[in-house]
Amino acid sequence: MSITSIVLMFIFIIIPIVISKSFNLGLGKDTLIAAIRSFVQLLIVGYILQFIFDQESHIFIILMVMLIIGAATQNARKKGLEIPGITWKLLLAFVAIEVITQGILLGFKITPPTAQYIIPISGMIVGNAMVLSILFLNRFMSEVKQNENVIELVLCLGGTPKQAIHKQLITSIQSSVIPTIEQQKTIGLVQLPGMMSGQIIGGADPIEAVLFQILIVFMLLTSATMTSVILGFLSYPTLFNKKQQLIESQYK
Repeated sequence: MSITSIVLMFIFIIIPIVISKSFNLGLGKDTLIAAIRSFVQLLIVGYILQFIFDQESHIFIILMVMLIIGAATQNARKKGLEIPGITWKLLLAFVAIEVITQGILLGFKITPPTAQYIIPISGMIVGNAMVLSILFLNRFMSEVKQNENVIELVLCLGGTPKQAIHKQLITSIQSSVIPTIEQQKTIGLVQLPGMMSGQIIGGADPIEAVLFQILIVFMLLTSATMTSVILGFLSYPTLFNKKQQLIESQYK
């Protein structure tokens, strides 16, 4: 892209700021901050990736993946502070998803073990897992708050913590995974995924771009399901004490 094109693309930032100002939405400052941060962060990442690609070192690849997982964990943990040990639970979930997906890709030689493939795919998988974990944590804690009396009733009748919170847990998992499933039902009809569009714009063969996008879509579905299930079954036991009583102070 030319310098002129780069300057002109900021029109897409000015438009929402003007709309926010016109309708008093109060989103102008956040929009500007988000735009500046995304521009700077992506530019820095671009130079870092260029350096890593040139080095062709697995150490740098591992460090970059660790950075991605660490950043995702730090961001998602803010939504689950009521759950003890949420940081390591998120970290474990993200690492498990990364190991499984990359293990399948590299183990079956679906993609080559190069930075050009490992890092972007890791970013998409972990990034999707981060968003899903935030959706799950928000819904799960909301379900627990709204159904406190039901959970305690089941416990009083002799039910285990797992039985008492089962419905809320399953509902939260379903709610966090459904958006991914629904999005994939209309992919290619309602929207063309950004990665596929980028490849096509960059000159890649459309069929090749589509096949690679299908791979990503399937991996995102696995990531969504695994994230919610792993996080859910790691989290719910910590909402109860040793006497199998609901610890109210954790979610109030």
